[in-house]
Amino acid sequence: MATDRPSTAPGVSEALRAGLASLNLAGPERERRLLELLDLLAEWNARFNLTAITEPVSVVHKHLLDSLTVQPWVNGPRVLDLGTGAGFPGLPLAIVNPALEFVLMDSTAKKLAFVREAARTLGLDNVSAVHARAERYSGPRAATVIARAVGDLARLCGWSEGLLAPGGSLVAMKGRYPGRELKALPRGWLALLVQPVAVPGLDDPRHVVVLERAVA
Repeated sequence: MATDRPSTAPGVSEALRAGLASLNLAGPERERRLLELLDLLAEWNARFNLTAITEPVSVVHKHLLDSLTVQPWVNGPRVLDLGTGAGFPGLPLAIVNPALEFVLMDSTAKKLAFVREAARTLGLDNVSAVHARAERYSGPRAATVIARAVGDLARLCGWSEGLLAPGGSLVAMKGRYPGRELKALPRGWLALLVQPVAVPGLDDPRHVVVLERAVA
């Protein structure tokens, strides 16, 4: 029944619409697709336990809108979501960036099965799912590599060596200010930006770290 769908739960549409407006990403088609993603995630999560966050409004804030806070640092033509899990932040970003190519990579097959189904259902022709570990990836390199709650900055830099195109950026989504991690960056990597970001509807701390390989 339609009333059982998470997208129709009280406050869901309002929270998403207000959040998108706050991030300067408002639009009825984006909202429709994101709500469809919310419903599909709930359907799969009931069978496969893809994410511990299940309450619909919480999913809006902690998955959909949290994913979209990194939008200002997304550059194409190719974006690689490292350790995408159930498709975050890659799927929401692909919805709002239809002209860019998104590669969503993870080592967990059941989560990538959901990513593929979500891309098919939502008509996201700009999304491909890759079942691989970063160190074994051999596909085309990306202008932007994004990692959300995957590992510390030193490990992310190491994993990104074979993923980034020349001049590309590694964008790490962090919670609290990662001071110790920044001090332990591998030689040859520069932190171009460390910026706090606000997730609409959440008080939890969030930071975006943008890193690049130093030019020799």
